[in-house]
Amino acid sequence: KQKSKISASRKLMLKSLMVAKAKEEIEQETVDKEEEKERYLAERAPPLQTGGMSFAELQELCQELHAKVDVVDEERYDIEVKVMHNTREIKDLNIKVLDLRGKFKRPNLRRVRVSADAILRSLLGSKHKVSMDLRTNLKSVKKEDTEKEKTVEVSDWRKNVEAMSGMEGRKKMFDAAKGPAP
Repeated sequence: KQKSKISASRKLMLKSLMVAKAKEEIEQETVDKEEEKERYLAERAPPLQTGGMSFAELQELCQELHAKVDVVDEERYDIEVKVMHNTREIKDLNIKVLDLRGKFKRPNLRRVRVSADAILRSLLGSKHKVSMDLRTNLKSVKKEDTEKEKTVEVSDWRKNVEAMSGMEGRKKMFDAAKGPAP
């Protein structure tokens, strides 16, 4: 128990040291970013010397600055459009990857042979006592019956259409489907 208490306190101390170090690094990063921003602005936009300029020169300077701002805005807009297009394309590709790969890993399935009795036992529980042979309930078919059905008279189709037209033909079809009258 004493070793676990010591190791727990060491872990806690190590964790607090790591948090303090991470906090210092974050603060240093923000300071570095601010310095880089100031250096970049000093390089790209030097301070203006407006003292001793006439009104016309100030207007010309304003027009030049306005033109530069327009160019920068156009570039910014173009970059934003490219970024939006690329993000949309990335989303579409991610969707395609998910569709091709599938969202879930499919496990290898094994074939399991289960009898009808076992299925009924699992569904019904203790109620199932009688074994059931599914083949006994199937209808037996004789070969003679199937041969009779295959031999169908082939006759002129025009006569058949004329005979079945109108209400009388429909009645014949209904009676034939119903079977022989008793």
